Amino acid sequence: MTDTFILSNWRQQRQLRIEQALTARLPDNSHLSQTTSNRLVEAMRYSCLNGGKRMRALLVYATGEALGVDLDQLDAPACAVEMIHAYSLVHDDMPIMDNDDLRRGQPTCHKKYDDATALLVGDALQSLAFETLCENNLATDQLCQMVKTLAQQSGVLGMAGGQAIDLESVGKTLTLDTLQSMHQLKTGALICASVRLGALAFPQIDNAILAKLDKYAQCIGLAFQVQDDVLDLIADTDTLGKTQGADLALNKPTYPALMGLAVAQQKAIDLRDEALAQLDDLPFNTQALAALASFVVQRSH
Repeated sequence: MTDTFILSNWRQQRQLRIEQALTARLPDNSHLSQTTSNRLVEAMRYSCLNGGKRMRALLVYATGEALGVDLDQLDAPACAVEMIHAYSLVHDDMPIMDNDDLRRGQPTCHKKYDDATALLVGDALQSLAFETLCENNLATDQLCQMVKTLAQQSGVLGMAGGQAIDLESVGKTLTLDTLQSMHQLKTGALICASVRLGALAFPQIDNAILAKLDKYAQCIGLAFQVQDDVLDLIADTDTLGKTQGADLALNKPTYPALMGLAVAQQKAIDLRDEALAQLDDLPFNTQALAALASFVVQRSH
């Protein structure tokens, strides 16, 4: 069985699973009442069910499955992390942040609806993520650790903190160390949360194994952002599903800008190799995790 086979079959099955799980957990017409906004519900579903790679959900599944966790216990954390990711994209695309018109080949939420609705979509998806995470048949201590993990990696010491640094860095020249720290928060934190959520779904996860999985996640999280920076330069808008050259137009610091395109591409490969090395001694089947690490640097969008 090759990595390509795993990625083209396992990934397709899990993407279908996460779409079904999200569809079931998002509010719909059956939740509407005189005190519920149809527009908000519609916009939440539009923003969360508009395709995408579902990379974070895939990492939850790949990690949990490797440890022998039942898929039914992985659906809730996979949905939760995708809801957080979707909310972050909705807010990130708004005029007060990156002001983008396209997301996954479709009008961004604030373009499809309006700024106020987009703001509320993000708020509602964030709340729903934690509600969803708690609705799982796991021990209380496991759920507490998972809630804490997602909260920390989404907040000021994680994704939100990284986004703030990103906004403050527009037009500035950053050192490579500062750029790496920013991206480890902005992009890497939620990817780290995804792997850890999958691991925490396994009762009494071994700390040594958790440390290796954390390092794996840190490496692919940074590789993901390096590849995003590369694709912003070399891919077209139709392939990306979002505006090509957006970072360049906003004068944002990127890896190609600081290192050059070829060196940035090699850095992504080196990070992938470092991630794969973390899997070598783990006493379970890590083929899906390895395949996803390779996908991070081989993807075209």
